[in-house]
Amino acid sequence: MKYISTRGNAPELTFEEAMLTGLARDGGLYVPETIPTLSKDEIAAMAGLSYEEVAFRVMKPFIGDTFTDEEFKGIIARAYANFRHDARAPLVQLGPNHFLMELFHGPTLAFKDFAMQLIGQLFQFSLARRNERVTIVGATSGDTGSAAIEAFRGLDNVDVFILFPDGRVSDIQRKQMTTPADANVHALAMEGDFDDCQAKLKDMFNDFEFRDGVKLAGVNSINWARVLAQVVYYFTTAVSLGAPARNISFTVPTGNFGDIFAGYIAKKMGLPIDRLVIATNQNDILHRTMETAAYTKEGVTPSISPSMDIQVSSNFERALFYAYGGDGNAVAQLMEELKEGSFSISQGAMESLRDHFDSGRTSEAETVETIKWGFTHTGEVLCPHSACGVKVANQHLNETPMITLATAHPAKFPDAVENAIGVRPALPPHMQDMMDKPERVTKVPNELEHLKTLIKDRIAAR
Repeated sequence: MKYISTRGNAPELTFEEAMLTGLARDGGLYVPETIPTLSKDEIAAMAGLSYEEVAFRVMKPFIGDTFTDEEFKGIIARAYANFRHDARAPLVQLGPNHFLMELFHGPTLAFKDFAMQLIGQLFQFSLARRNERVTIVGATSGDTGSAAIEAFRGLDNVDVFILFPDGRVSDIQRKQMTTPADANVHALAMEGDFDDCQAKLKDMFNDFEFRDGVKLAGVNSINWARVLAQVVYYFTTAVSLGAPARNISFTVPTGNFGDIFAGYIAKKMGLPIDRLVIATNQNDILHRTMETAAYTKEGVTPSISPSMDIQVSSNFERALFYAYGGDGNAVAQLMEELKEGSFSISQGAMESLRDHFDSGRTSEAETVETIKWGFTHTGEVLCPHSACGVKVANQHLNETPMITLATAHPAKFPDAVENAIGVRPALPPHMQDMMDKPERVTKVPNELEHLKTLIKDRIAAR
């Protein structure tokens, strides 16, 4: 299995190389040269299996000979050992034909744990075998950072630097990043919004002297291994509702497009997905793009669902690559135009996107009302991101079962939830002392050279 860049001008890599590299050297994102498919019988045989066994069957075709079967099974087992629900991604029913996939039973109470716990184990195994060390730099709108820190904290061969927008994450999200005391963990509160953090991350990857000097690696959803890990729960939940004998649809609250792109990969693998519904908050660039074929940045407005406050959705580039029939030059041209603020998608590519994706938008008031609705009508307490998904999903219900992804535990956003239903959601018992722990955080300007110097100095000090 080889991996190629969405921009068509970078070396082909193995799975392990693509995982450790992150961003391609031409600025593109790695995707598999071909997408393996599973037969209906192979999908049906997943019924009743553990999450870990399904994960092995879904992901194994993508990794080539990077790991033996036993090595890979061990990696998967260690990745999900600390989840607090045996089903890992359990379903609850919200109404007729509408189900909620709970993705918040991992160590940091968010869907990012599914990918980050796996990628932490993958990195640890590969780096030990290669006798190498790397510097991981990540940008987060809230949940990726804490999941990355939890996955890599305390490892001798990894330094972790997480950029998050100062003052634009919830208190609990911040605490999850700033309270770990491990010497290899560095939380950096940066001026600006998430798009600024993500831009600086990409700038570092595109500075090859710096990149090579610190052995830079990325664990944002630009990393293919992150996407691959998220493909699994589309299979486990669809099979539990009758796939492949029946079609299933999914609604995904998303800002960076990684989680819903994983659903697209699952569909390409043969999972009978009818529709993939993009749910946005008021920062609705993905919804506007699906309606108008114009991807136009309009700035970020802070919301009560901060992990979706994004205008540059990195993984949308992967969707464009497939929509343009694998034409890396066309994708590279669009990304060059985006530097000026916008690009337009061709009619053929737009038709391809609309063959798979629908979309919807949720205002702040609608998000609050949906949290109220969920609590009143189902007893389910929704985080504001999950509420965006439920609101949009309710607009797309039909005879096909709909699964909405609940991306975070409501206790990660207690102010928004309490404002909606008058009840403050409590953290799980094992995390209740977190708010009293001292914080380790460095405030940094939105300046590339400052960040590079800080990272090099911190590595040297270790």
